[in-house]
Amino acid sequence: MDVDVDVVADELYGLAPERFTGARDERAARARKAGQSGAAKAIAALRRPTRAAYASNLLVRRRPEEVAAFLELGEALRRAQRSLDGTRLQALSHQRHAVVTALARTARQLAEEEGRAVSEGVAHEVEQTLRAALADPGAAEQWSGGRLTAGLSPPVGFTGLPEKAPVRPRSERPAKQEQKQKQQPKQQPAPAPAPEPEPEQRPKPEPSREAEQRRARAERARAEAAAREAEVRAAEQELAEADARVAALERQLREARTGRSEARRALSGATDRAREAARAARE
Repeated sequence: MDVDVDVVADELYGLAPERFTGARDERAARARKAGQSGAAKAIAALRRPTRAAYASNLLVRRRPEEVAAFLELGEALRRAQRSLDGTRLQALSHQRHAVVTALARTARQLAEEEGRAVSEGVAHEVEQTLRAALADPGAAEQWSGGRLTAGLSPPVGFTGLPEKAPVRPRSERPAKQEQKQKQQPKQQPAPAPAPEPEPEQRPKPEPSREAEQRRARAERARAEAAAREAEVRAAEQELAEADARVAALERQLREARTGRSEARRALSGATDRAREAARAARE
């Protein structure tokens, strides 16, 4: 039976970092013994994940719905970043920060529930990984695969979304024309133009081709602005839904912890009563 390297990799990257190396070597030895040297070599080349990568992989594996919503949010933000003005981008940036913080907190809690402590430095790496997944489609694909070996870093200078909308550089053509006009020698004044015909004799001006082109460009600009506004509304709706899902998850987590505490107290009480009953029976 052939060894599926992808299946083995999925299994290994679901393990804690301290268990990874031993399990990887055992799977590679098993493939080598089965005569599949290529699969054995590929498995042996798999790298052990860092603490931040482990927490990120755990988040992807345990919270698939939140991961799917987060990926959609990243696509919406990247679309908005190409079209929005500075004020809207700033508002989206604040909402993005809240989602990243909530998901990073969830990843930290999942790792701690597995008995793996997460330091502040590791938590920061998880947040950076999430920001990278928002900024770069390639990083998003890598993160959502659940096989990270190390944390990801957002692009240089990336802070989420720019605080100000990009300003289109002014054309240098008018300045060059003005300089050219200054360098040209002064010309003699042109002779006075011939008198214009009477108003009733003047031909009716027809719209020039340049004017028609300007109107067409204006109509296209209005259509593009309407499309961008629609993208803005869609992005804001997706952000609101993501915030609601994160809040619901946090509430469920609190309720689960409360239920676990109550179950522990009930179990302790039942154990005490059983011991009392056993002691009474012996007496």
